[in-house]
Amino acid sequence: SLRGSWRLGNGNGSVVLRGEVPGCVHTALHRRGLIQDPYYRFNDVMYRWISLDNWTYSRTFKTPFDVRKWQKVNLVFEGVDTVGQILINNITLGRTDNMFNRYSFDITSAIKEVNFVEVRFLSAISYAAEQSRCHKAYSIPPACPPPVQKGECHANFIRKEQCSFSWDWGPSFPTQGIWKDVRIEAYNQYQLIYFSLTSFFVKSAQQWSLEIESIFDVVSSKPIAGLVTVNIPRLQTQQTFSVKLQPGEGSIVLLVNINKSSTVEAWWPNGHGKQTGYNMTTTFIMEAGYQIEKSSKAYFRTVELVQEPIPGSLGLSFYFRINGRPIFIKGSNWIPADSFQDRVTYDTLWLLLKSAADANMNTLRVWGGGVYEQDEFYNICDELGIMIWQDFMFACALYPTDQNYLESVRAEVSHQVRRLKSHPSIILWSGNNENEAAIASNWFSIPYADREVYIKDYIMLYVKNIREMVLAEDKSRPFIASSPTNGLESVKEGWVSQNPYDTHYGDTHFYDYSSDCWNWTVYPKTRFASEYGFQSWPSFSTIKKVSSTEDWSYTSNFSLHRQHHENGNDQMLQQIGRHFKLPQSTDPVKKFKDMIYLTQVMQAQCIKTETEFYRFSQNEIVKGEGHTMGALYWQLNDIWQAPSWASLEYGGKWKVLHYFAQNFFAPLLPVAYEDKGVLYIYGVSDLHVDHKLTLRVIVHAWSSLEPVCTLAKDGVTVKAQSAVPIYKESINDLLERCRNCTRKSCVITFCLVGEGGLQSPTNHHFLSSLKDAVGLQKSHLSASVSQQDDVYIFVLQTAAIAPFVSLDVGTIKGRFSDNGFLMTEKKKVVVFYPWEPTSVEELEKSLTLTSLVDVV
Repeated sequence: SLRGSWRLGNGNGSVVLRGEVPGCVHTALHRRGLIQDPYYRFNDVMYRWISLDNWTYSRTFKTPFDVRKWQKVNLVFEGVDTVGQILINNITLGRTDNMFNRYSFDITSAIKEVNFVEVRFLSAISYAAEQSRCHKAYSIPPACPPPVQKGECHANFIRKEQCSFSWDWGPSFPTQGIWKDVRIEAYNQYQLIYFSLTSFFVKSAQQWSLEIESIFDVVSSKPIAGLVTVNIPRLQTQQTFSVKLQPGEGSIVLLVNINKSSTVEAWWPNGHGKQTGYNMTTTFIMEAGYQIEKSSKAYFRTVELVQEPIPGSLGLSFYFRINGRPIFIKGSNWIPADSFQDRVTYDTLWLLLKSAADANMNTLRVWGGGVYEQDEFYNICDELGIMIWQDFMFACALYPTDQNYLESVRAEVSHQVRRLKSHPSIILWSGNNENEAAIASNWFSIPYADREVYIKDYIMLYVKNIREMVLAEDKSRPFIASSPTNGLESVKEGWVSQNPYDTHYGDTHFYDYSSDCWNWTVYPKTRFASEYGFQSWPSFSTIKKVSSTEDWSYTSNFSLHRQHHENGNDQMLQQIGRHFKLPQSTDPVKKFKDMIYLTQVMQAQCIKTETEFYRFSQNEIVKGEGHTMGALYWQLNDIWQAPSWASLEYGGKWKVLHYFAQNFFAPLLPVAYEDKGVLYIYGVSDLHVDHKLTLRVIVHAWSSLEPVCTLAKDGVTVKAQSAVPIYKESINDLLERCRNCTRKSCVITFCLVGEGGLQSPTNHHFLSSLKDAVGLQKSHLSASVSQQDDVYIFVLQTAAIAPFVSLDVGTIKGRFSDNGFLMTEKKKVVVFYPWEPTSVEELEKSLTLTSLVDVV
């Protein structure tokens, strides 16, 4: 391994330092104290010089073995970011131009006892600009990101993390560095490069089988014969095959049939069963000497993307069947967890992914403007039952299709599919993010006469290259060319449909910041909502780390600088103003904190309304629309500390939205909406069996903790994996029934209760905007904290009904069992799960309690 400390120098040699590998220039400079935290205040712009310079990584190493004993020695880079020239002992081995590729250089004739290895990087910014200049025939838009993003141009001309040139939620840090493992490999005869397994269920034989693919570099000039034994002890399955490896890239594909007398436990998504995996060993004993033993985990699951006609509706369905069972997809979209990938540790990933699972999510979409995630990411998803919709890394742009570019992309796709296809968590490959829509809706104002050129390029890249390669490499899961897409209908229309946002086909992305987000009728009754969202600000404790006192106002230069979405801060104000009173405090810091709190409450309430709409639409067709089978909001996580669509802040802290997600994605949930003055409640269930339950509907006046009236409806059948109407009443009747209630003075809460402790979260329905609410009192919230084993118990007390009660313990890492809730009882117990050691004293000292009435 050549991990560890390398020498790092800039173009003219004026800056020289040690840098860690894997790593990048920015983190090296920061670690050595040569720059501040790149995320501090305006440093993204101040430190542009780093990305504009050309840096070189170099080191010497002693060869730890006798070179003469090995037929082949390779220098292998698992990831180079991005444009580099690789040299050993002053001999150029080759060049790199793709961050997502694996590079292996033959150094058999160049290696000595002591070696000097260099990676000479070229600025990604200048390379992209040069590539764009060279593409003379026609331009490939967009040239540059919008000015509000403070980014770099021509990201589409370099195979590098697209959002590293800036995005509408992230900074521009086009890094340079050796971002993954680098090592020397020496071998005789043959070397195993890729090893993958995919499971299939053979219906005719009612039997599981495993396809095992092994790809070797075969040094020998003639074929090598041998035996391969596959053993899965827990499934009483063992098979031996005689095989032959061909010179060059030799591959072996084996089909192992699982012993029929063994019961195979399938891998299920979170909330639908266990994530069983079976230990398996594969032993290669080749005639040419040494044997290879490979340990792996075998998982069994099937996936189908179902696109079929629906009675009473034009178009086609769009839903996933896992192990033969239709699954409603609940989750969010994943972006890179940091601008500097070397800072993304196993712990970072575990915290974010565990938080997704804890919020009842079963799916994340790895979005196409970031990176193909590290192996650990997918391992954790396999373990937690989080399904992955995997984009290829192309986003919001058109791309070139010259020969060199296509060759690089083909190598990238082949490498990534081989690396990732064994993961049961990955259920779908998707060619790109929004590029079909970009052409269909003409985002880049392309004259109609030139349209064909771009459509031809689109098909060349995503269909003739990426799709062809994926289908050849992996027959175990579906592929779609883009998102949003009309699926089979897009294919029928020549891969670019007229309207990729059509609710009757495929998936949709939907954003609307100007309408009232509490009004469910503005949302598309789509087959599958793969992106939708609203922005909010991260909590004050998160912002504080990267700002100074003069920044702490909603209208400061800093607040404007961090907002990369045009008019984003104003849009949040406008949305808040529809339902809440805006903060008027004369204390500027209090006013800023109140604003942050309101943006989070607004975001949570908006996405709750929209997600509940998607969930209750899963079984119905209204005016030809419906059968919604997926809700993935934009976005799960943050790349830095800034306003964004995320529900998890940079560092992992849960926003109010993430606490709401735990409820609106609950396996059992009553959902309410109003239509023409009538209140409807649906019972939504992801459970595998029907349940007879009691629906409790409670009406409270804002002015009292005593309910005005309660109603219990027994014997309510909530059907397995469906959404059914279970209650309806006109609001007028309800107000009449609960005397002394008006829309402005009362609020409705409701929950489902069953046998054996089965219970849904308590949901709420507001009868008016909270700025018009009558009777709200000061709540005088207080909390006592105690420790119980390794968790902390917060006992909250209130003197009055308190909407959106938020507990915040500043920078102490951890999460609460519930937060942002409507408190309708004198006392409530909330558990705090710490992610690091803390104490009762620390928690008491850091605790802030806020409810809506505290915002003045």
